[in-house]
Amino acid sequence: MSSRPLHTLCKSCSLAASNIGGRRAQSLRSISTGHSRLSSNAAALRSSSRGAHAVSRPRASRALDKEPLSPRTRYQQLVVQSGTLREDADQQRIIEKLQRLHEQLIDYEPVHTTPQQTTQPSWFGGFLGRNPRPPVHNPVVPKGLYLYGDVGTGKSMLMDLFYDTLPPKIKKKRRVHFHAFMIDVHKRLHELRSSSGRDHADPVHTVAQEISDDAAVLCFDEFQVTDIVDAMILRRLFECLIENGVVCVMTSNRHPDELYKNGIQRESFVPCINLIKEQFDVTDLNSGTDYRRIPRALSHVYYSPLTEANRSEVDKVWKALTHDEEIVHNRQLEIWGRKLTIPESTSKIARFTFHELCGKPLSAADYIEITKTFSTIFVLEVPKMDFGQKDLARRFITFIDACYESKTKLLASSEVPIYQVFSDESKSTEITDNMRQLMDDMGLSGDLVGSSPIFTGEEEVFAFARACSRLVQMGTREWAETAHA
Repeated sequence: MSSRPLHTLCKSCSLAASNIGGRRAQSLRSISTGHSRLSSNAAALRSSSRGAHAVSRPRASRALDKEPLSPRTRYQQLVVQSGTLREDADQQRIIEKLQRLHEQLIDYEPVHTTPQQTTQPSWFGGFLGRNPRPPVHNPVVPKGLYLYGDVGTGKSMLMDLFYDTLPPKIKKKRRVHFHAFMIDVHKRLHELRSSSGRDHADPVHTVAQEISDDAAVLCFDEFQVTDIVDAMILRRLFECLIENGVVCVMTSNRHPDELYKNGIQRESFVPCINLIKEQFDVTDLNSGTDYRRIPRALSHVYYSPLTEANRSEVDKVWKALTHDEEIVHNRQLEIWGRKLTIPESTSKIARFTFHELCGKPLSAADYIEITKTFSTIFVLEVPKMDFGQKDLARRFITFIDACYESKTKLLASSEVPIYQVFSDESKSTEITDNMRQLMDDMGLSGDLVGSSPIFTGEEEVFAFARACSRLVQMGTREWAETAHA
């Protein structure tokens, strides 16, 4: 695959979004057979380790097969042997760091070192991590890795490669999106409070102990902090995990010093930032290439404007994908003890209107559960949102993030091209220098996403730009072929 200029890619995305002609049948086949086609990097990471290719291969690649599985050998297999990945000096530098951590874990056994409290702790102080205690010190725990950098440079792929090649002795491990991880933490804290009331001196420590019992290695994707409650408990949580011998590897788009920037009571989060810088190898991945921007031919999964012809086309795709399935109306999903109604669905495909999906106060946990349950989701009648509809836009962005993380196929019909639904042209607001820089980093142009994005805050701007970048990738045939593979 060859790299193309970003403005060319943006134009091709717009053309693909309006083309409902000759490639429709091929796109439909790509979408409907996505479960059986394993051609993406993620699929290659798993499939090529199960056996050699039948064709003759160079001597160097055959020699790689004989070496023990590790991040270094696996990366070289994907570059030299299969050609799945391009050779990238920055990625190779990170691979060497992951290799060293891999070697430290070959004979690693977590040793829990619970420190003694110097005073009787309070429940509230324990929850916020304010109780007096010795500093974190568990000398046998290898330093974790905090990998940050721009989107699309391969951070998640490298972390997954490390996770998939962990030494056989590491039986307990967990790879999770950080947002989903924190939802799980809050759920455990809620259950703990419900069962023991306020008699529990240090609930975060107890939850960390439970997590430590389940995993000696934790891999977090997309570490970020936007919620004050998360910010208040993260330091204590990480302290306890390290004390219990858990090794963490995490990816992020931001340097630790940039986390929770301008957040409420940020000074309370600064000790967590310092902990990360002390206990993790903080390193950046500044590959000059955004590998998301080198897609295969685009599939037709976005339809605009909202004409009868486009509504008919989307309905044809729905019927084609569900013709052998029983369609259930108002299916009930149970999430944290409450019911969430799915308007139309089969066992693997769901269909919503935009209002049904984003017009209600649904949370990230709701969208994560929806995308975990259904491998393909239709979202119909997406409107062009203005400054007065930021809540709808935020929910839609949260939904897009959930789709991306769970590798869910998305088909959508919208009032304007899907990348421009967050733009309010009625306002004369100009793109700020900060937003323009961020959009440039993500390979987005004003022509693609609109000239007046409705978001202004730094965290909002970042989420908006990332969502647009992901929509571009989720519109490719490669995504249609390999999502939920």
